[in-house]
Parts: sequence; structure tokens; C-alpha cells
Amino acid sequence: MSAEPLLAARGLTRRYRGSDVPALDGVDLVVGAGRRVAVVGESGAGKSTLTRLLLALERPDAGEVTYRGRPVHPGRPRSLHWFRRAVQVVPQDPGRSLSPRMRVGEAVAEPLRCLRVAGDHRARVAELLLAVGLDPDAATRLPNEFSGGQRQRIALARALAPRPEVLIADEPVSALDAAVRLQVVDLLREVSDAEGVALLVVSHDLGVVAALCSDVVVLAGGRVAEAGPTDRVLTDPVSREAHALVAAVPRLVLA
Repeated sequence: MSAEPLLAARGLTRRYRGSDVPALDGVDLVVGAGRRVAVVGESGAGKSTLTRLLLALERPDAGEVTYRGRPVHPGRPRSLHWFRRAVQVVPQDPGRSLSPRMRVGEAVAEPLRCLRVAGDHRARVAELLLAVGLDPDAATRLPNEFSGGQRQRIALARALAPRPEVLIADEPVSALDAAVRLQVVDLLREVSDAEGVALLVVSHDLGVVAALCSDVVVLAGGRVAEAGPTDRVLTDPVSREAHALVAAVPRLVLA
């Protein structure tokens, strides 16, 4: 039985002024409940544009994004509170996303305040810090007191705060060294399984994709060149674009 569709894109097209070629051209994508899906592609393939459209940060020129069948359109922040609670982002660079003057506990609780979730959030913050492998006492410290890998754990705790159903992880380990990458990949897998959270992983690292995701979508020139089970696409790609990507893109060594 296939997973219940949560976040879906149908026919997404986006054109920017000054370019004769669309950044995205008729892209379809579905993230099912509890699934882990990767979007891969070379620079300029359309990954960043797709991410912005899926997060309702930009409006497509054609096509539609839906969540549980409900259309998602860019608009006033309050009109998207329901969507922001359901879909959260794990940033590429946690050092830039965490305020150096905001203590970790405040940073983790920030989405709850922004989304107007009532109550005392200290217990939830402590629970989240434990879930990502940090001591609850970390709540009283500042981000610059932590390593890059620890800051990524803090960013993950913050993304999990409103109990989302989908996490979009944008190059979640690209700013980390190899040893720490392995730890964060393992943590993302564990959290996804434990919390039942679906993952959409945007990455150029096919090792990360192979370790985390059951399905992969290959973008090339703003279009879906190939999509299917990760094992099949990475070992026996059908499209010319997927062949080239598998041959050219470095992989995280997982052994």
C-alpha cells in the first residue's frame, strides 16, 4: 500500500525575468506520509527553485502545490500558519540560521511562538534537545558555544518543535566534515523513524541520498529526468541525465 500523499507538486513551472529557459518546467513530486524522498541534480537543475515553491516562498507561473489536497499559495504569514506547522525546514547552514544572541532554548521554541502555540514551552524544548542527542542544559547556552554538528542538531530540534509531518532538509550536511556528516545522517534517519516524520532531502551528495531516502527524483534543466526507488536509480539509471549525475557527483563514504 502506498503512503498517504502529504506534500505534492503538480506541473510546477517557474520563469524568471531575463531568462529564456524556465527554472522549472512541469515538475511533479509527491512526498507520502513517513516517506523519505530525495531531490538531486547538478547546479542549475532547479532544486532551489523547487524548494522555494514547495515552501510557498514564491508563486509558480503554472502548476500547484498542495498539502493533504489543500492548495498552498504564498500569502500573508498568518494565512499560512497551518502549513508552517505541518512543514518545517532543516537549514543548510545552522550557523547562519541561529541568532548568536539568542539562547538555544529560545531558538528551539521560536517556531512555537511565531506560530502562536500557547503554553510554557520549556518541557517541549528539553524533550527535543534530548531527542537530538543534546543535554537539556544546552537550552541556557548560546549557539557559538557549540560545534557545527551540534548546531545542526539544534536546528533540527527547532524544526521539530511544532510537530511537523514533513521536514525539508536543504543540503543538511554539506557544511559539516565527513565524520559529523555520518552522525547527522544517522540522526535524521532515527528522528524520521521515531517521530514518523516524512523527509524531503535536497542534496548533491548521493551518499547521503543512498543512506537516507527510499525514493529519488533527478532534476535536469528544470525538468524531472528520472524518478524511482533510490537503489534502482543510483545503480541502474535509465536517463542520460541520471547516468551523468551518478558518474560525476561525489558520494559520502558511509563505510
